[in-house]
Amino acid sequence: MNESPLHDGEFAASVMAVPPLARRADYALDPGQNLALIRHIEGGGVRTLLYGGNANLYHTAVSEYRELLDLLADAASPATRVIPAIGPDYGKMLDQARILAQTRYRTAMVLPLGGFTTSAGVEAGLARIADTAGMPLTVYLKSENYVDVDALARLIERGTLIAVKYAIVRDDPAHDPYLRRLLQSVPAAKVVSGMGERPALVHLREFGLAAWTTGSGCIAPRMVMALLHAARSSRSNGQSNGQSNGSDTAQRLYDAFLPLETLRDEISLIRVLHDAVTFSGIARMGPLLPLLSPTPAEHHAKIAQAAQTLLALEREFALIHPTPSHTQERA
Repeated sequence: MNESPLHDGEFAASVMAVPPLARRADYALDPGQNLALIRHIEGGGVRTLLYGGNANLYHTAVSEYRELLDLLADAASPATRVIPAIGPDYGKMLDQARILAQTRYRTAMVLPLGGFTTSAGVEAGLARIADTAGMPLTVYLKSENYVDVDALARLIERGTLIAVKYAIVRDDPAHDPYLRRLLQSVPAAKVVSGMGERPALVHLREFGLAAWTTGSGCIAPRMVMALLHAARSSRSNGQSNGQSNGSDTAQRLYDAFLPLETLRDEISLIRVLHDAVTFSGIARMGPLLPLLSPTPAEHHAKIAQAAQTLLALEREFALIHPTPSHTQERA
């Protein structure tokens, strides 16, 4: 695991994979299957792993948390940053922060909590959690009501927060006054689009966000990294000469992710990705930790088809582009 200090440029260097978490039939963590998935993701050049919602950390016991942290730290390569989630409630965050303080992790993401919060309470609470953990936090922003822009800016300025995972869903991601207001106070280099591929191109091109989080990219990591570079290239070319040489490439790659992303949107973001990794054959994810339940069987065939098609495209892409240019090891 990459234990070096975090810096802003790191968030733009890699798409942030958000993998599911493999468990055995008795719900115990499965080191071998988690390692298989991590190696597949790393093989495509992705160098940041975020274990949060897709890993169902909402329901992970605090008593299991240190075991999980150790498993992920041991499984990840030396160049791979791992960001575990904490929370979503204050009490669980506090217990997890005390555990994190004993490790070499450099940040943890605060899971969103709906209701029973105020902006001032969140601001004070996150400051105490960061102090307890001895590290800056990453906040997962899913609602305008969780913390207001001024408070968020203060938390960034004080060093309580190092990054924002922005995941407030809009009918049109290009029309987002809150995000524009946020970026007046928070550097775009610290903001990562947090809703998969669907709004990613708009968020990079129109708002200049650093990168995005990906679930489907866990199946097609080489393609998702190529999409990041194509999107950034088309944005910079468009600014310099009115043309976007990488836009066609970006669109083709983007379109490849939509079938699986659409199933995730329509059925369940977490459960569909969990099953898709298993159906792809990359790794066996096992059962979902309660309080979630398996995806209904009537959806399995279409999830399997979408996952296997995406993996086939990934393998075909790898034959054409055998050495990702973005896999240089960080010191």
